[in-house]
Amino acid sequence: MKQAVQQSDIRGVLIQVAGGRLLLPNATIAEVLSYAEPDAVENAPDWLLGRMRWRGWQLPLVAFARMSGLAEEKGGLGSKVVVLKALGGNAKAPYFAMLTQGFPRLVTVSQDGLLVDDDGSELPSGVLAKVRLNEDSAFVPDLQAVETLIGEALAQAA
Repeated sequence: MKQAVQQSDIRGVLIQVAGGRLLLPNATIAEVLSYAEPDAVENAPDWLLGRMRWRGWQLPLVAFARMSGLAEEKGGLGSKVVVLKALGGNAKAPYFAMLTQGFPRLVTVSQDGLLVDDDGSELPSGVLAKVRLNEDSAFVPDLQAVETLIGEALAQAA
């Protein structure tokens, strides 16, 4: 029997990255693409994989697992790229891309199905919280912090 969707439920997406899963609001995702080798950015940190073309934009491509220290992560066969809407309001950079392992999974996030998993350990860089959604453990990324890091990395690389 299907569970009724409550007014407070939101649609989320679980994204597999090396070393874990990320939970994001579905509304932040613009598109999911197959991985293609990005154009290198000189003097960029290793988590900034390069820039990729998308709908007339040059998007920075981020390996979140590398950025946060979760795991080593490289794009390859079977990798996907999630284009995310930037939250910072920068009209020159309204999107960025994140490397993922496989397709994102759509989920319903209910108040009683989402628990903060505070085990006392320090959160990885760029992570707001560690959560449990029903049976899945996930990290909630701090997208504004990620955008700031991207901006700083691109400014230093220029």
